[in-house]
Amino acid sequence: MKFKRMKNSLLVKLLAAVAVSFLVAIVVMTVISQIILHLYNVKFLTTEDIGVTTYNVLVFLIFSFVILSFILTFLAITRNKLIYIKHITESINEMANGKLGLTIDMKGNDELSRLAENINSMSKELANKFEYERQLELAKNELITNVSHDLRSPLTSIIGYLDLLRKGEYSNPNQLNEYLHTSYSKSKRLETLINELFEYTRLSSPDVKLDITEVNLMDVLEQLIGEYIPMFEKQKLTIIKTTPDEEIPVAMDIEKMIRVYENLLMNAIKYSVKPSEIHINVETLGSMAVMKIANRVDTPPVHDMNKLFERFYIGDKARRNNQGTGLGLAISRRIVELHGGDIRARYKDGWITFIVEHPLL
Repeated sequence: MKFKRMKNSLLVKLLAAVAVSFLVAIVVMTVISQIILHLYNVKFLTTEDIGVTTYNVLVFLIFSFVILSFILTFLAITRNKLIYIKHITESINEMANGKLGLTIDMKGNDELSRLAENINSMSKELANKFEYERQLELAKNELITNVSHDLRSPLTSIIGYLDLLRKGEYSNPNQLNEYLHTSYSKSKRLETLINELFEYTRLSSPDVKLDITEVNLMDVLEQLIGEYIPMFEKQKLTIIKTTPDEEIPVAMDIEKMIRVYENLLMNAIKYSVKPSEIHINVETLGSMAVMKIANRVDTPPVHDMNKLFERFYIGDKARRNNQGTGLGLAISRRIVELHGGDIRARYKDGWITFIVEHPLL
């Protein structure tokens, strides 16, 4: 193995090229010397014909031919390597001018090919980082645009109603109460949006830390579902649970994961056909604990169900009327990802199912 690496070494190849070029130069010098000796033997040249100047010129020409033969032979042997070096140099210049992701053809198995391989890896990594930074910039601009729009709408309404109240432009106490109620509800929506925006931004930070505790997932879910039973009954929704009898040990930030489960339960309450059933299924699959919450809906909220987890995505007109912020499911996905799990949604035959996977201990 070591011998093979030495054989493929660029230094060894260059030394071999020098040796071959040197041998060719010796052969050329030998041939020229034999020609001169032959001419001397056949009396074509004599010592009287060769003066000091002629001798010096002859020696100069012989050494010139020898050196030229050495250079030409060396260039001929290393021509492909020189062309490859030029190709690498030109490719690096193109990368430096912004053509990230460009790759260099791999030729041979020496230091130059490994250099090309390293440059290719660097180029791909820079291209990926540049694309990631571009996506972050686009996401930031989109976030600013959506936040500006979502904050402006309730704020404009609040200012409008407060202005009416300030000017006393209401005809009776009922209209006054209506203006106050609308201003208050818009203020609460504004507060909710700001809180969820703050939470999403905080969770998106690379420095976010979880307060991890080892718990039995079934205990957490049983307590949470029990608290929501009155709300389900009020909305004429029946809970159908399918859960295992044994414990399901997991490590989680209880406060954050409860927010995920609450968000899914509230979505089920908001968008379910009423009266109907809500199915909650918990099971273990391999190394994951899997919880499914399924509820019946009139129509699928969107063709691609996983769009629901995008920031500020609210869906069709029917869902927008429910005054969602479009951040709840995005926050849920981020929390689940921080726990090393996965969350997704699917729609089939009038049922929408949210699936949360959480690593087992």
